[in-house]
Amino acid sequence: MRASHLLRAISVLALASAVATASTPALARIFPRGGQLGEELDVTFSGDRLKDVQGLFLYKPGLEALKIEALDDKTVKVRLKIAADAPLGEHPIRLRTSTGISELRTFNVGPFAATQEKEPNNDFKAPQRIELNTTVAGVVAQEDVDHFVVTAKKGQRLTAEVEGMRLGTSLFDSYVAILNMKRFELDASDDTALFLQDSVASIVVPEDGDYVIRIRESSYGGSGDSHYRLHIGTFPRPQAVYPAGGKAGEEVEVTFLGDVQGPLKQKFTLGVPTEKFAAVAKDDGGSSPSPNWMRVSDFPNVLEAEPNDTRDKATATELPLPLAFNGIIGTKGDEDYFRFKGKKGQVFQVRCHARSVRSPLDPVLTVLAAGGAALGSNDDQGGPDSQLRVTLPNDGDYEVHVRDHLKGGGPAHVYRVEFTPVAPNLYTHIPAYDREPRDDTRQWIVVPKGNRFATWIRVNRTDVSGDATLAFENLPPGVTAHCEPILAGVDRVPVVFEATPDAAIAGTLADVVAATKDVKGGFLQQVNLIYGPPNNTVFFGTAVRKLAVAVAEEAPFKLSIVEPKVPLVRAGAMNLKVKAERKPGFDKPITLKLLWSPPGVSAAGEIVMAGNEADYPLNADGNADPRTWKIAVIGSADAGHGAIWTSTQLAPLRVETPYLGMTIDLTAVEQGKDGEVTCKLSVLKPWEGKAKVLLHGLPPQVTAAVLEKEITKDDKEVEFVIKAGDMSPAGQHKTLFCQVLVPEAGDTIAHSVAGGSVIRIDPPATAAAPGAKPAEKKPDDKPAKKLSRLEQLRLEAESKTREGK
Repeated sequence: MRASHLLRAISVLALASAVATASTPALARIFPRGGQLGEELDVTFSGDRLKDVQGLFLYKPGLEALKIEALDDKTVKVRLKIAADAPLGEHPIRLRTSTGISELRTFNVGPFAATQEKEPNNDFKAPQRIELNTTVAGVVAQEDVDHFVVTAKKGQRLTAEVEGMRLGTSLFDSYVAILNMKRFELDASDDTALFLQDSVASIVVPEDGDYVIRIRESSYGGSGDSHYRLHIGTFPRPQAVYPAGGKAGEEVEVTFLGDVQGPLKQKFTLGVPTEKFAAVAKDDGGSSPSPNWMRVSDFPNVLEAEPNDTRDKATATELPLPLAFNGIIGTKGDEDYFRFKGKKGQVFQVRCHARSVRSPLDPVLTVLAAGGAALGSNDDQGGPDSQLRVTLPNDGDYEVHVRDHLKGGGPAHVYRVEFTPVAPNLYTHIPAYDREPRDDTRQWIVVPKGNRFATWIRVNRTDVSGDATLAFENLPPGVTAHCEPILAGVDRVPVVFEATPDAAIAGTLADVVAATKDVKGGFLQQVNLIYGPPNNTVFFGTAVRKLAVAVAEEAPFKLSIVEPKVPLVRAGAMNLKVKAERKPGFDKPITLKLLWSPPGVSAAGEIVMAGNEADYPLNADGNADPRTWKIAVIGSADAGHGAIWTSTQLAPLRVETPYLGMTIDLTAVEQGKDGEVTCKLSVLKPWEGKAKVLLHGLPPQVTAAVLEKEITKDDKEVEFVIKAGDMSPAGQHKTLFCQVLVPEAGDTIAHSVAGGSVIRIDPPATAAAPGAKPAEKKPDDKPAKKLSRLEQLRLEAESKTREGK
């Protein structure tokens, strides 16, 4: 492994010794929330279980930890160096301790020196004075309103841009305004298309003098966690960039739109294809604190030429597909048409990018045959942007049409329609550990020394067929990953990471590569940072393309699966045996969870192991895929200071077709009478020895002399004698079924057969008609007692018992 691979993941190792009793660290916040390009500063990381800190995971270039010091279990101080050319905006960070990896948090980089908000500043008449081109770090408490005053000159641009929700701390919906000294709002902002819930206000200063910037929560809420970074200065703040993308490897001249001082032109050299190229606007007023976003594609641009609001005036190109059509819905009611040439049979994924490049446009996209009917149209597809797949029916001319859903428009309503050839594509990520996909729990890998840690990896396929393999590159020394191929038709697979007993405490950012015979794909993990009502809506998040992996101190327990000797059959059940090796003195309960259920297999959500062994119930439905799967069980326990996780090995689970089938004839029995349940057997796979058949699902007050019988592979049917009580509910009961336990390899294979079979309970026969005479009896006749079949069987059983004695 190259040392450079480790450098970014582990900036520096702490000198503090590892603390074996610690567990998964919790990182609540980072303070300050950002810093200036080129500076060194002390940053405090606050949370819990942090005193055994070892290093940082840094997902972007530009940050370096020069020193890490644990002040106590809840606080870590880091001397952080920000490169002069570090990317502006958010930098994802995790802490790594000797026993775990923390949640992902972000640190923001800006172009200006920062100053701290000083209370009281809630009175308009007593604002905090600051210099232009300054970043103010502050907090909006409940019903708090912060005021800052700057001196500006006529004709200058004055902009106030808020980083609030983008800090990933809390659901802080900011409101910002610029006021003159007569308290008139010259500009104000709540939500923006460019910054989502963050706000920005900007003016051209009308006269020399002082101006007040006001920031608050939009509904006068707020809390101790409502942090913000407020950039105040003369910098440009365009709302959009046009065109919203370009061709990889080329220089493109763009126009920044929506700035109060008018359009601004700038050139950028584009690199490899990407969905998010950071275009930072600069002029003599300074640099924007955060970028506008562009797309980089493998194909050239076509720019609209107005007027093109009707089909006969469509902007035409002779360039062959694939292409990207770029335009602006510049006024309310504007519509744009483009005309291009296509060939019969060409298939394209067509997407109109607007909100994805932070444009306020809500696009409606239509592809048409030139002068003819539409081939397809779409409004919202997986979000406000539009996309559809089209197959061109003939050689000839075609058109693409774009408009706003509500007939809106404006100077920043840019869009980019990409005709992307349909091609196989795949990427991987770690699904949410629980069903509620809101945080990043266990979306990292921590492997205790001499132990195991499991996760599932999901492969997301588009136009990809066949099995996929997984490879893990740049794992820490001593760590290996075990997994099976992800079969066609299956979207995820369990992966078990194992560390040798002598592996060093270390961490890396690893690459996860999925591959089929035709295509390779990488890792893309969406991390939700802020979510809330309604319905736990995700308001802000980020994405990373590396998997954090670490070797940790030994865990107090190690888990293993006792590999089953028998298969789990369709419509059958099994108890999977899990064992724990505990360190002396560790007696805490261990919560177990089957990491992944193969198709058609279900399991208990969680079970608790109190001792050293537990049975984990598994069930297979009637359509379970018969093959050998690999499964793993994960376990967590409170090690005295938070949760610690390990897993079992990957163990084989055979799913097979049943050894026998069964049908139960319709059973009818009268209340108070005997009856027989006849089960007809069909042996599908012979076995040796005797199997047990257990009758289940009898209606209330229906009993059987014997509920369990033995059969061999040669038996064709089995009968159970039943008796219905006088008050057994009349009618049909679709509740009968049998459990069959087939012996194999010293164990049994549990089948559930004949489910939903019917037993009918009939009321007694109709009584004699009124006036009918009973049969005449002779004086010396003695009534003979007639035994029921059930009573006969009971007497026979008692006789055999006496004979045995």
